[in-house]
Amino acid sequence: MTTIEPTLSEGRSETPQTQRRTAAAIGAWLPTWDLITTKHLEIRKRRGLIITIAVLVVAPTVLIYGFRLLFHAVDPHSYGLAGDPGLFSLLSNLMAEFGFIGAAALGAAVGTTDLTDGMFRHLVITGRSRLALYLARIPAGLAITIPLVALGFAMNCLVTSYESPPPPMTVPLYGLNAPEHLDQAGLQTWLLQHPSLVANNLPGPAGPGATPAQIRSEIDANIGSLYSTYATDEIAGSNPADNEMAKIGLWLELEVGIGFLVGLGLGSLTGQRTTTTIVLIALEIIVTPLLARVQIPYFIDGQRLVVGIAMDQLRPAALASGSQGGGGPGQLLFGGHGALGIPPMPTWAMISVIVGWIIGWSVIGAWRMMTRDA
Repeated sequence: MTTIEPTLSEGRSETPQTQRRTAAAIGAWLPTWDLITTKHLEIRKRRGLIITIAVLVVAPTVLIYGFRLLFHAVDPHSYGLAGDPGLFSLLSNLMAEFGFIGAAALGAAVGTTDLTDGMFRHLVITGRSRLALYLARIPAGLAITIPLVALGFAMNCLVTSYESPPPPMTVPLYGLNAPEHLDQAGLQTWLLQHPSLVANNLPGPAGPGATPAQIRSEIDANIGSLYSTYATDEIAGSNPADNEMAKIGLWLELEVGIGFLVGLGLGSLTGQRTTTTIVLIALEIIVTPLLARVQIPYFIDGQRLVVGIAMDQLRPAALASGSQGGGGPGQLLFGGHGALGIPPMPTWAMISVIVGWIIGWSVIGAWRMMTRDA
């Protein structure tokens, strides 16, 4: 029997092909799964940072509901059920504020740790694409923030759904007990049918002793603001429906995701973790609330370019009543009433601002990493 030995050329022919495939994988602009998981592990090892973010996002909900459940279990006669629609709205808005700050701090850390630790040069000389190194940080960081928000919001929904008092059958409107689920025309009709209650309770010149004509004129002139207050009070007094909770959850995840991506891009641009975190905290708790409540003459379009303004306009209706600002003008996307004190922007403009911040800061961060000196 004859045995055919492989020739020397055949033995060598596979090595260059394997090397080319390996080099192509290393130099590809898309991050590999191993690169993403490695970066995710590096982030998780920063336990102090992870604990801080968990405290910001989850701790308020856990502590407040934990104490309310405990007090109700110990003394149910003195302490009511733990769930409450107003508390649901308050904690969701609080989670959005703290979640943005925590995600921004995480993004700033992820975007600057390789520089501060002196590892950026070592990553570059491995031959990996700088773009892949940047893109790997996005899913690695979002894999930490998104589950934390989901955990805190799930507890909020569960306690509100199963530990809330029965919803009221009427809507309190300036001391009046109006029926539920009225549209604007229905509310106007109901108010006209109860002129004495309107004269004694509703604010305005048509007070006690006013004639029916004066009361009718007052209702017709202010029905828009009355219905806005009615809708806000109706939302605040009842538990959100399941589909409304789903909208709120998606809105929270978007808010936190934007915070992380902006922090990552700005951190990569500046190379300074502390500076980036301070700037984004100031943007969230100082700049955005001021621009959302006060209309600056000839600068309304500039105010609308802030992503927090667009996110406040996108805020679902069940959260608008619990936000500072009290509802804003008119119904907006997904049934939200916003939290704005300025005229809302068109829907296409709102979406453009949100998408622009996400893509813009990602492009800026990736560009800075690709052009940074190693």
